[in-house]
Amino acid sequence: MLEKLTKTMQGSQAEQAAVEYLLQKGLRLVTTNYRCKLGEIDIIMREDKKLIFVEVRQKYKTRFGNAASTITPQKQQNVRQAARCYLHQHSLTHKVACRFDVIAIDGDWRNHDNFSWIKQAF
Repeated sequence: MLEKLTKTMQGSQAEQAAVEYLLQKGLRLVTTNYRCKLGEIDIIMREDKKLIFVEVRQKYKTRFGNAASTITPQKQQNVRQAARCYLHQHSLTHKVACRFDVIAIDGDWRNHDNFSWIKQAF
């Protein structure tokens, strides 16, 4: 249980660092950790009039692949479905342009040099 708690805490810290990184890049925070029965979205930001749904992935060790490589087609589908829920819940369907981005962190989340911002990742 301690290991899982540690990973959960690390994930939360990585997500918070990603929010700060995106704010520095000029995006505006809408919400974090949006959940619905179909999935979860780590971060939702705004860039001009566009909603950006952001998946955050971190790997300290990249021996068996980098952080971006951990986003499976199933994970992409879950994020898309959660985004549909969000848009429907907020009456934004067909009213706002959307994009799906990834913040991949290879190494320590405290170093923004380890961040890769992949726009329109899926």
